[in-house]
Amino acid sequence: MAADSNSPLGQGAATRPVEVSRIEAGFFPYSLILPAAILILLVVGFPLLYSLYVSFTPYELLKPNSLNFTTARALRNYQKLLNDDIFWRSLLNTIVFLAVTVNVSYVISMALSQLLSRVTVGQSVLRTLLMVPMMFAPILVGMQFRWFFNANVGLVNNFLISVGLIQEQGQIAWLVDVPLGMITIIIASIWMNIPVMTIILLAGTLSLPTETFEAAEVDGASGWQKFRFITFPLLAPFSYIALTIMSLDIARAFDIVRIMTDGGPARRTEMLWTYITRLAIEDTKFGLGSAMSWITVFLSVLFTLYFFRQLVKARIVR
Repeated sequence: MAADSNSPLGQGAATRPVEVSRIEAGFFPYSLILPAAILILLVVGFPLLYSLYVSFTPYELLKPNSLNFTTARALRNYQKLLNDDIFWRSLLNTIVFLAVTVNVSYVISMALSQLLSRVTVGQSVLRTLLMVPMMFAPILVGMQFRWFFNANVGLVNNFLISVGLIQEQGQIAWLVDVPLGMITIIIASIWMNIPVMTIILLAGTLSLPTETFEAAEVDGASGWQKFRFITFPLLAPFSYIALTIMSLDIARAFDIVRIMTDGGPARRTEMLWTYITRLAIEDTKFGLGSAMSWITVFLSVLFTLYFFRQLVKARIVR
């Protein structure tokens, strides 16, 4: 005898398929991202954990037996780095390089974004031309500027000689001189990173409400006053996003430094990532290189958290 649909047995049988379908519907989105999550775990998660383990060992590539963990020597790599003058110099160089490049790029990008926002004819063409530096790989940019600043056949020295600012016998060694080596790297990095920051700030400028500016014009505000008291504060969320993206990208500078100066002269332009490569690849000290990598990861996380807090204050992230 079939169970009555109004009876408790019938109601349970009727609701069971609905519950199963809800469970399947809830699991379905996770099943879609599961392959990608497994791939990321294998490609990113495992190497990260492995490098963390290696950082606590004295592992050297030419000494396979050195890959052993002991509590007595777990922090030896980190202690060596804290007592390493080159590590502190590379950290200082990275901070100076990051601060100067990001701030100068931000000022130039802000000016370009404000100029482009006022262009009425050919703005799309100008934006396309602005993106040209992004089409070049960092290695090509490094080779290009290394040729520009070459002491003998470089474009910069030849131009200075042609206008009479320097003599042919007094050519400037841009890539070898101590302060000029860092300046040339900064110039190359600024040229390469300005387009992204400009596009972000331009998008923010074009999205600002026009009513506020119209009210300011009625009140007789000048162009500088409108920028200082309206445009600049309203662009704060976009500024923090641009600064965060550019800072994390510029802090990983490797290609340009490697091609242009290779950390010289006398390690005066050595950055964190070039020094990590020198330790791990050239000197085969994987344990020491992994420890230094994790220090940079820790600093990057702190830096990102700081900017995330600023984004929260700017009410772009909740």
